[in-house]
Amino acid sequence: MAVSAALIAVYDKTGAVELARGLAELGYRIISTGGTARRLRRAGVKAVEVADVTAFPEILGGRVKTLHPKIFGGILARATASHRKQLTQRRIAPIDVVAVNLYPFEETVKSTAVSEGKAVEQIDIGGVALLRAAAKNFERVVVLSSPSQYDEALERLRAGKNEKGWRRELAREAFAVTARYDAAVANYFGGWTPRRRRFADHLLLEYDKITDAPYGENPHQRAAFYGDGDTGLKQLAGPPPSYNNFLDLAAAVDLANEFRKPACVVVKHNSPCGVALGVAPAEAFRRAWAADALSAYGGIVAFNKAVDDAAAAAMMAKGIFFHICAAPSFKRGVVKYLRTAKRWTDRLRVFAGKYARPRLEYRSVLGGLLAQEADRRPAARDRWKQVAGPEVPSGVLEDLRFAWAVAKYARSNAVVIAKDSVTLAIGAGSVNRLWPAEDAVRRAGEAARGAVAASDGFFPKADTPEALCRAGVRAIVQPAGSKGDELVVELAQKYGVALFFADGRHFRH
Repeated sequence: MAVSAALIAVYDKTGAVELARGLAELGYRIISTGGTARRLRRAGVKAVEVADVTAFPEILGGRVKTLHPKIFGGILARATASHRKQLTQRRIAPIDVVAVNLYPFEETVKSTAVSEGKAVEQIDIGGVALLRAAAKNFERVVVLSSPSQYDEALERLRAGKNEKGWRRELAREAFAVTARYDAAVANYFGGWTPRRRRFADHLLLEYDKITDAPYGENPHQRAAFYGDGDTGLKQLAGPPPSYNNFLDLAAAVDLANEFRKPACVVVKHNSPCGVALGVAPAEAFRRAWAADALSAYGGIVAFNKAVDDAAAAAMMAKGIFFHICAAPSFKRGVVKYLRTAKRWTDRLRVFAGKYARPRLEYRSVLGGLLAQEADRRPAARDRWKQVAGPEVPSGVLEDLRFAWAVAKYARSNAVVIAKDSVTLAIGAGSVNRLWPAEDAVRRAGEAARGAVAASDGFFPKADTPEALCRAGVRAIVQPAGSKGDELVVELAQKYGVALFFADGRHFRH
């Protein structure tokens, strides 16, 4: 009864053999479930199966394995005379280490094609119960809920550093694992899904901290970045991004991914300031930077294609500073080359990978949370109807599509003027619709003649489109639905401007 025991029952068997071997060398008796026990024995580690400890076989196709008093009694017994006496009477061995990880329910249900029956079979019962029992009794039991904890656990046990504070932290991590797991199951049965498209009465969030941010929107505010799994982007270089950096990075990457042709997006203060397409990333960058070189300094630059030597050289040639450069990938040696610039050394953050917008977005308000579906509909898929003006060539339609996509990511009351797949001016973030149009017209100047314009919302009055028409744009796209639609159509006919109504809108408050 004095021999220490360790229970190892894991779905992910990464590091399980090494853990068991190390514990056995420390004198622990290894108890394990069927598949894990067989793997340990093949590796030369002596392991006793749970069924031999309980004198009760696995039943129901493995659904019931560890749910037995001889297992849970060994885990939950406290180090008191009363509990030790009961263990002796019932011939139950105390279990001092519990290593468990769970069936991959979250990974299984990520596929919308998985059947409910298959999803249900991936709901772990015994594993969750074992983790909770071991975590509850952290005063005596070491609970390991992830293979990443195994090495430190062996080092501490070998060195005799089995402190209560460490066991308590392991318990916290185990409870976090089971809480997230339960939330995932609850959300599957009653939460928002692409199929149901409804919101449950209870919101259960499951996020893990990915990194601390140096500060929030202001230096006196703390911040951190949390994720519900692999975000798809990996930081390759530079210090941790700030709260604002993360916001700008998301906006830049989202917009860049709207295009199929090589694209470059420069974002400042969570709004695009220069966007362009090109035959290659280098050309796209040069055009996007030239669209608003003043605002580009200190911004975020994102590409939708791999950054090669030519694109890197184009960025270096401008002698400006970007906080972040993001792309699906970087050619060999490019990241090191970018960081040789004096202004960028140890400051430029580089991110690589493919990122998909989450299905849901949250915002804290009034002590609660607003939740909505993310606007994942590609702007290129929107259907339009021409309601005024002459027929326009395919190049003008391409420019309209380009401007429409950029307007999707500019802030409320956005007006985008573009030509030849380059933004000439972006007016956004205003309390009324006229000011952004006037601002865009002023900044575009004579270049607005023959260009196109896109608005993220309808025009309630004729004054806004009239400012664009007077500037010389040849085509405008806007959402339909305003009481002023007829006035806008008449105005477009008067100026000979092609006017298109979209079948929806992409408004960002």
